[in-house]
Amino acid sequence: MINKFGVMQGRLSKPLNGKIQSFPKKTWEKEFSLAKKLSLKYIEWTLDQKDLYKNPLLNEEGRNKINKLCKKNNIKVISITGDCFMQKPFWKEKKNLKKKLLIDLKNIISSASKMNIKYLILPLVDNGSIKNNSQENTIYIELKKLIPILKKNKLKILFETDFNPIKYFNFIKKFKKNFFGINYDIGNSASYNFDPIAEFKKYGKYIKNIHAKDRKKFGNTVPLGKGNSNFRLIFNLCRKYKYKGSFIVQAAREKSGAELKTISKYLTYLKKQF
Repeated sequence: MINKFGVMQGRLSKPLNGKIQSFPKKTWEKEFSLAKKLSLKYIEWTLDQKDLYKNPLLNEEGRNKINKLCKKNNIKVISITGDCFMQKPFWKEKKNLKKKLLIDLKNIISSASKMNIKYLILPLVDNGSIKNNSQENTIYIELKKLIPILKKNKLKILFETDFNPIKYFNFIKKFKKNFFGINYDIGNSASYNFDPIAEFKKYGKYIKNIHAKDRKKFGNTVPLGKGNSNFRLIFNLCRKYKYKGSFIVQAAREKSGAELKTISKYLTYLKKQF
């Protein structure tokens, strides 16, 4: 598992407009060589709703650039964080905007397949958090319609939610395992005060991607080792449940301009937890 580390796109660049996470439109190309310096294997792509179709993933010229950088630096892009859907959740919008957002989703799936990307993460947290049965039903109905497209494009949608283990299991079991799964965020689960043993027992077999992050209980994201995330326990659970996916470093930012040093420090910390 120790060779499965990757980094969230943007964490190797200075933050844009004070945001913790966003597509680094001016420096995204440089991040590949920086990731190589750290011996990382993966970059998880980030999509924002603003200027979505200007993102290089969504056009042929951009994808060609990404492919060249991947080959040159021995980096793979196998997952996408769809922050665009957290910023504008189709399950909360009215008819016309919902229709447009679902077209965006289909276009993202098509673009991802051209890059052999395996996973698209749908964040059902923060602004995308499910607040009622109607929203949950909308997600189920609309995503079920996409199964033929997911099958054709060989891509899985992974959910990230704020559900407790029992509610999460009852949610995910409604979806076909071949096309849907779970992105497990270590920090978020710690902040919700969930028990990792109970989580993995309930839905460990659905976990396909993991975000390495630390948060205080009922609090914010903090540097790795400063919060309530039990990384050693979670890595042991990954072994027990034969987790084969990657670990994407999505940890707190520290000093602006020292991103490479920060991620290097985090990788050292995580490897010690194995």
